Amino acid sequence: MAEQTRYPATGDTARRVATRTRRIVIAREAGLITSAVILYFVVRGLIDGRVAIAFGNADRVIGLERWAGIFVEPQLQAATTDHSWLVETLNAIYIYGHWPVVVITLAWLLLRHRDEYARFRNAILVSGAIGLVIFAAFPVAPPRFLPEFGFVDTVTENSSAYRVLQPPAFVNQYAAVPSLHFGWNLLMGIAWASLAGSAAARLFGVVMPVLMLAAIVLTANHYLVDGIAGGTIALIGLAAGNRIANGRGPRRSPEESATARRRPWQVP
Repeated sequence: MAEQTRYPATGDTARRVATRTRRIVIAREAGLITSAVILYFVVRGLIDGRVAIAFGNADRVIGLERWAGIFVEPQLQAATTDHSWLVETLNAIYIYGHWPVVVITLAWLLLRHRDEYARFRNAILVSGAIGLVIFAAFPVAPPRFLPEFGFVDTVTENSSAYRVLQPPAFVNQYAAVPSLHFGWNLLMGIAWASLAGSAAARLFGVVMPVLMLAAIVLTANHYLVDGIAGGTIALIGLAAGNRIANGRGPRRSPEESATARRRPWQVP
């Protein structure tokens, strides 16, 4: 009997390669995130014992806003605190509109827009690194710690969820400037507005950062200047992400990009 020729199981091999590549990508991203968390805790340790400096810097930020004529946060917040539904809405945006949006957006980019995922991930890492330097060099007490100016900590007064999700012992409470809470949401909004296929998703990308800017100010977690600084640093991070991506080689043609989106885990 003639020997039967056997052909490799191409489909099974491709699936094994895809699975292995997926694990490598997940491990690499987990390593990057772990490194960022370690850096955060190192910087948090540097802040301990500098509370007086943080409050002094808060006075400087308020003085800068008064000089620029934009110290309107107490008046803006006072206009909202009489409306419980609005306070609850702003609290919900602040609590649930940040990390869930960041995580979901990065997962969406990784699965559907792999080339763009690296661009936005690098933007977060670069802006985060800049933020850590500022947090260490210029700690600032947030408005919620300054009731003498008329600020009200609406998140703590009306919800325990945020302090449970992010206990004060594990959070740098004197990292008001810059507001990466807003800056990273701005990056995620840019991703949705520029890459989403549906009009509703693109609209979400435009509206979501605006709502977050309102939430960080009207819950007394950040000053207006924090949002401006956070947005600026986020855009610097995105510019750096673009530069890193462009430095890796020529951009793919639309046909090549479409192929990459169909096979998000395949290494080019």
